[in-house]
Amino acid sequence: MRIIGIDPGSLVCGYGVVEQRGTRLELVEYGVVEAQRHSPELPRRLELIYDRLHAVIERTRPEMAAMEALFHARNVQSLLKLSHARGVAMLVLAQHNLPIAEYAARLVKRSISGKGNASKEQVSFMVKSMLGITETPEFFDATDALAIAITHALRSGTSGKTSNTRRATRWQEFLQQNPDRIVKR
Repeated sequence: MRIIGIDPGSLVCGYGVVEQRGTRLELVEYGVVEAQRHSPELPRRLELIYDRLHAVIERTRPEMAAMEALFHARNVQSLLKLSHARGVAMLVLAQHNLPIAEYAARLVKRSISGKGNASKEQVSFMVKSMLGITETPEFFDATDALAIAITHALRSGTSGKTSNTRRATRWQEFLQQNPDRIVKR
């Protein structure tokens, strides 16, 4: 199953595509849409996000999509702009008939690092380790999007409900299948 993860943003929108083959995850593609670099106007940035995500979906052909769920923000203007970007991303996904799952940021962090309050650096490190990424992505938005896709892959076999036993089994499977990725101190 191929999954696209999206970390929406009106300035920088991250995306990541992974392929799930049984218990194995493979990196397909990841990157960011740097909308703020191309236009200060929100409508032009939204158009760019739409065009770039459409191209990514056409190129990678995912079967499912996952996004970070909307959260509460202190700045109402930022929340409104983020909502616009999320709406554009959802429109692109819906036009490609992709089922969309949403995950809270704390759940994504816990799924990837084991801690719901993990830093962006910790999530990025784990994502790079899990997918064998050797380069350092320019933006955390790209590794956040991959983390969202990985979370969906880990949870999709249980309809979004993962028991502690199942999660432990997956980690045990991961550790057994990837002994070279374990750092012992």
